[in-house]
Amino acid sequence: MASISMQAQGGTSTGLGMSRQHMIYFGVLLALLTVAPFVLYPLFVMKIICFALLACSLNLLLGYGGLLSFGHAAYFGASSYITAWTARDLGLTPELAIACGVGASALLALVFGALAIRRQGIYFAMITLAFAQLVYFASLRAPFTGGEDGIQGVPRGNLLSLIPLASDRGMYCFVAVVFFLALLLMHRIIHSPFGQVMKSIRENEPRAISLGYHVNSYKLRLFIFSAAFAGLAGGMKSLVFSVATLNDVYWEMSGEAVLMTLLGGAGTFFGPILGAAVIVTLQNQLAALGAWITIIQGTLFVLCVMLLRGGLVGLFSKMAKFFR
Repeated sequence: MASISMQAQGGTSTGLGMSRQHMIYFGVLLALLTVAPFVLYPLFVMKIICFALLACSLNLLLGYGGLLSFGHAAYFGASSYITAWTARDLGLTPELAIACGVGASALLALVFGALAIRRQGIYFAMITLAFAQLVYFASLRAPFTGGEDGIQGVPRGNLLSLIPLASDRGMYCFVAVVFFLALLLMHRIIHSPFGQVMKSIRENEPRAISLGYHVNSYKLRLFIFSAAFAGLAGGMKSLVFSVATLNDVYWEMSGEAVLMTLLGGAGTFFGPILGAAVIVTLQNQLAALGAWITIIQGTLFVLCVMLLRGGLVGLFSKMAKFFR
């Protein structure tokens, strides 16, 4: 137990609990977020940000907890619907609407996670997929979701009832700041004593149990954290594009999140962001191919599993070592 606490502190960490290398990476990310809306279409960058946050939320569960979820679309989509409904029909401000969406996702995760964590491996993955399908059919039938049409015409509103988010630039500033702060919070969770315990559970669960840790309690908390971040991504997405649809809760959304995470590098902090950027860019550039884009994504998934064990981040690390 003491060794875990020492690992959490880290010998090369700064006073903020962040290594100098990660501080550099965060600085580069902040610079990219600042420059991006001036060289790229803001809506396109916001789409990358939303899906990057979704992939990072899954990576929190898979990369650091060793729990593969095929149902993350449930929390992404549920938050998208709740945020859209509360913003359009109840007239809540953006921050309150998103907070409601995140709360709904966390509540779902509390219920689903309490049941799912009782199983491991493929059984855990299949249970999460089954729960996600329940959310999908509930979204299809619920009276406030609009059925197959979804919830359209969602107003972006005014942040804190003061700052208008109607313009793409204004909305981008809000999304980018929330994304950056969410990553900082996620980094703190991963490198906290709680995060170190989760890593030990991932590596050797029987040993963690023998040390006296209540493993299921830790898993459930990580599950809720992961779902809350996914809900944050879904809530922002519904405001950015002013719509919440069944695609947000469909199983393909969960598959894309898994693909982004594996492509970038599961277990690496910034890998899922890179994976999301690649997948969203491919979808945007190859949209004219129609259904063929699914085949391309499937091919990428096979390559990730068979060849890129560490994802793109692992590949770049190997290349850097080779050329040294």
